[in-house]
Amino acid sequence: MNILALDSCSEMCSTALLHNGKRYEHRELTQRGHSDLVLGMMDGLFEQSASTLADVDVLAFGRGPGSFTGVRVGVSVAQGIAFARDIPVVAISSLAAIAKKAADEIGAEYIAVAMDARMGEIYCAHYHYDGDVIHLLNHERVCDPAEFMPFNQRDCVGVGTAWRVYKTQLQANFGDLVVQVEPDYYPEACNVIKLAEIEVLAGNLVNAAEALPVYLRDNVAKKKAEQRG
Repeated sequence: MNILALDSCSEMCSTALLHNGKRYEHRELTQRGHSDLVLGMMDGLFEQSASTLADVDVLAFGRGPGSFTGVRVGVSVAQGIAFARDIPVVAISSLAAIAKKAADEIGAEYIAVAMDARMGEIYCAHYHYDGDVIHLLNHERVCDPAEFMPFNQRDCVGVGTAWRVYKTQLQANFGDLVVQVEPDYYPEACNVIKLAEIEVLAGNLVNAAEALPVYLRDNVAKKKAEQRG
């Protein structure tokens, strides 16, 4: 099973490819130009792996939450490729992708993910890694940093950009329960592809038309001044 993955939900724009059992990836931290970067990165993956788009069996993408423009870019590219190739799609949470990174890199079991959502809010959720699968413990939401509290009384790791932007508030919320903080963790295609492999095995595939974004903010299309109001 060859899987192509992309994530453009945050400042970290990335693509990854699982081809004949080998993994390839490209990523770049940037504030803009995600659409051009994604396509160029994909070309680089195919060149590295000596493959083409015709070899891809499944398209996985970060479906949000995250930057409105970035999420739209990811969905548009995913749908375009899936429609053109008539292949199934797997939509992966950007928050879950961050949790997967924490589980793999630092062995985190309980993970408090918080991404900066701008305008004084965060995207957040709690996850548990049981050594095999990342489990969502509550629900993904957008809220004031003061509202993101521990899920239980277990030690956890705090990951995501909100742990830098709202460090004082979040540290106050979690106290001694947060034993490690990694604010420079972003959703990345390499982790999207790992989560997608599990979904593929479970048969959780959809067609291109069902590749939908998750914004969490109901008023995401409004101007920032309106959102603050």
